Amino acid sequence: MFKNLREDIDAMIARDPAARNRFEVALLYPGFQALLFYRLSHAFWVRGWRLIGRGISQLGRWLTGIEIHPGAKIGRRFFIDHGMGVVVGETSQIGDDVTLYHGVTLGGVAPSVDSESQRDQKRHPTLEDGVIVGSGAQVLGPVTVGCGARIGANAVVTKDVPSCVTMVGIPARTVQASKAGPKDQRFVAYGTPTGDIPDPVARALEGLLDEVQSLRARVNALDSNDGAGDRMENVGRDARGEEDDGTASESPKGEC
Repeated sequence: MFKNLREDIDAMIARDPAARNRFEVALLYPGFQALLFYRLSHAFWVRGWRLIGRGISQLGRWLTGIEIHPGAKIGRRFFIDHGMGVVVGETSQIGDDVTLYHGVTLGGVAPSVDSESQRDQKRHPTLEDGVIVGSGAQVLGPVTVGCGARIGANAVVTKDVPSCVTMVGIPARTVQASKAGPKDQRFVAYGTPTGDIPDPVARALEGLLDEVQSLRARVNALDSNDGAGDRMENVGRDARGEEDDGTASESPKGEC
């Protein structure tokens, strides 16, 4: 147990440059303290002492502002940065090396609809190894977020997420797909790249503008063709009119 705690602290130091030493993390980081409460409450939960487990979990929520249900399953080197307002539901499953930021919810989609039939059923997300979920993001329902995926700040995820992609927006859409494997993904703070990331809505609007310009060019081409046809028709009419005038001038007087 102490080996795992040291591993958790070292993981937090590796991902947060503000963390200077293990003593500071253990004493002052609510994410680590919430993890301690979770480990203890989970031990009671799996042994059938569920009321005690919930009580310890509630105490941890009061002291840290982080709510982790004792029934959740959390892997190694888990890091909650800042932490205030994080909610991890009962059937959530979290892999190794996962990072959550403040305000993240791993929740269900319809907890008040026939709640009796939902007991002991999978209704919360699964985060595979190396996932990063940015601040304020909501991952809802029994969805799976693949290895190395990044969920941007304030995104809302209600469908499965492939491995090694970045999701942003409401509802969340893929804006980047990494060619590197899950183990080769670099750490991205808040799950949101700070470089020039393509906006899916902007891309859709650009596509529509390109289509409008293409249609406009075709309409202009048709208009120019119609104008040329009208000019040719006018020339033909003028030519026929001149022929008619010449024939009339050559007719003998008195003839109709």
